[in-house]
Amino acid sequence: METPQKEAVTELLEIMNRVNYFKQLKPNNDSFLATLNVSCYSELNIMIAALLKASITMLQSENSAKPFSDAMILVEMALQLLPNVEMELLDELYRIWVEDKKNSK
Repeated sequence: METPQKEAVTELLEIMNRVNYFKQLKPNNDSFLATLNVSCYSELNIMIAALLKASITMLQSENSAKPFSDAMILVEMALQLLPNVEMELLDELYRIWVEDKKNSK
């Protein structure tokens, strides 16, 4: 004979197995990955700028109950979204362009 708690857990697991819940987060070592869809790098840049602007506004606001911790979360998100590898490519392209400009003079 099962206890009411065990029956409830069993029923909950059956419901969860019928539908593929928990699709948003993907396991990744000791953390999870969440997918963010953007149409292009310009949109990604706009999103990062918006996160940073919101953080600045929160830190400047005296009415917010916990501006520092909320702003820190937004800044951490912005840091994770920065396309660092792509920036290295832009640096390299810029270097090539500058060399080409020097050689064409």
